[in-house]
Amino acid sequence: MGAAAVLAVALIATLVTGGRAEKAASAVNAAVGSQFATVGFKLKAVRVQGASRLATSDILKAAGLYKDQPLLGMDLEALRQRVKSVGWVKEARVVRLLPDTLVLQVVERRQLAVWQHAGKSYVIDEHGRVIPEANANRFPALPLIVGEGANEQAAQILAAVAQRPRLMDRLEAFVRVDGRRWDLRMKDGSLVQLPAVGEEAALIQLEQLDQKSRILELGFERIDLRDPTVVAVRPRDGVLPGQLVANGA
Repeated sequence: MGAAAVLAVALIATLVTGGRAEKAASAVNAAVGSQFATVGFKLKAVRVQGASRLATSDILKAAGLYKDQPLLGMDLEALRQRVKSVGWVKEARVVRLLPDTLVLQVVERRQLAVWQHAGKSYVIDEHGRVIPEANANRFPALPLIVGEGANEQAAQILAAVAQRPRLMDRLEAFVRVDGRRWDLRMKDGSLVQLPAVGEEAALIQLEQLDQKSRILELGFERIDLRDPTVVAVRPRDGVLPGQLVANGA
């Protein structure tokens, strides 16, 4: 009966004010929630759906919910915005399941790579945006990209190299050079230099050359693909000048 009375007051207040008295409406909502909480409509469980274990902890912290919080009268849109403000979260939705449960449904940002820049490491998503809550040390399996602006251009080069498992398995890091092009730093210490324009063609050239002569296994210090008409290689001892391989032959 008490809850019904509060609801009646809320309806009258809304009609009288035309919905313009936000502070009054907020107070009424809180009163509604408190009244219904006395008959069991209070928070007992929170479920997070669509998030990893690491993200769930940060989502719950940002949500700021507490046990026995009145479930009715709760500002679900404000709660959704708090959840969406978490770096892990791409999209968020809040569902209230009466009498005592809230469901936080999220779409988590895809962790694309670890970006190393200015002496620090960050986890970035598919759009190159940093996920502040993500500790890069906990993502050793992600590709490593290095250099200023590398985060903004990472998606395209990662997708291109991922199509070539033999190259990807040997790769240690993608290094952005002068904001224009990429060097591929291999696990054996060698370097593959890609052009600023025509990365895909250069990767095809490298793949064909590796199929014919296993160039990635020959111990070159550097494989220079910046000129599409010639492949220049440098022996690991660094004494001889770069040898030229015309037309990738």
